[in-house]
Amino acid sequence: SISLHQFRGTITNPFEEIYQYSNYFIRMGNSFSTAPPKPAAPLKQHKVGIKTGKKICCCCPDTKKLRDECVVFKGEEHLDCIKLIEAHKVCLRDEGFDVK
Repeated sequence: SISLHQFRGTITNPFEEIYQYSNYFIRMGNSFSTAPPKPAAPLKQHKVGIKTGKKICCCCPDTKKLRDECVVFKGEEHLDCIKLIEAHKVCLRDEGFDVK
């Protein structure tokens, strides 16, 4: 059997120490006999547009391209870009997405 003091002296990485320490207790028959099961991750359902059936990143490619080009070359605050941003939002809303 190994004492806790002896055990701690053999590990230099703190994460490895935590891992080894937890395994030590499991082997010793402590109440931590098994780790609790991880809850299953909820299935992500990607919302799709009602007209095209595409995800938000792929809807409205025409307004998206014009908006992106304008923002890159003129800046987000430029009047032309503000209009294109709003046009893209309208397109996304028409697809059924909740866009602020």
